[in-house]
Formats: sequence, C-alpha cells, structure tokens
Amino acid sequence: MAPVSRLARRKDASRWPRMSSTFWAVVLLTALLLLYCGQLAAGTCEIVTLDRDSSQPRRTIARQTARCACKKGQIAGTTRARPACVDAGIVRKKQWCEMVPCLEDEGCDLLVNKSGWTCTQPGGRVKTTTVS
Repeated sequence: MAPVSRLARRKDASRWPRMSSTFWAVVLLTALLLLYCGQLAAGTCEIVTLDRDSSQPRRTIARQTARCACKKGQIAGTTRARPACVDAGIVRKKQWCEMVPCLEDEGCDLLVNKSGWTCTQPGGRVKTTTVS
C-alpha cells in the first residue's frame, strides 16, 4: 500500500498553494484602497460636470453638477462660488445669501420670488443663480 501524505489525510486540507501573510496583507490593503478612493470625505464636495453656453450675446449660462458627502443636518449648497455643504435650514427657508454664495468683494441679493440669488461685482456686473 502506498504511503498517504499528511495533507491527504486531513479533511480540512486544501489543494490551494500556500500564500505568505505578506501576500494576503497586500491583497487586503489593495481592496481597501479601491473602496476608499471612490468615497468623499464627510463635509466635502467635488464638481462632477460643468457646462457653459455662450450662444447668446453678452450672456453666459453655466450649469454645474456637484457630488457632496454632507454631514447630518447639512445639504449641498454654494459657498464663495464653490459647491459646499451648508446648513439644511438655509435651503429649507430659501435664505440663499446666508450660505455666503458670492465671492468676498461681491454683494448678495435674493431674487424677488426667492428662486435664487444675484452676486453683484463692484464694476456692476451681475451673476444670477437660480435653483431648480
């Protein structure tokens, strides 16, 4: 009778080759890195798309889409002309200028129907933002 190897006698033995612990550590770290890279840090935003339409004279229409990972009680908004997480109450009450959407040297005014705001530059140029 031929001798039976020690592995063949064990029921929990596998035919897979043995891998070092370093190999498994690298595999685990790679998987975690792939999962983490797709996530935004809490309270941050990033611009996903930005479209500009200059087909009308003296007027440019810009549309942007942002992806935000806001904390509890916050919602995606605009601060200093950049996407940001702002207090949800500002959006609920439509008090847009409270989120400081304009640049430092610009003045903020609500539109009459509270559908957005305007940022007025010192030279008189006006940027209007509406919320859809």
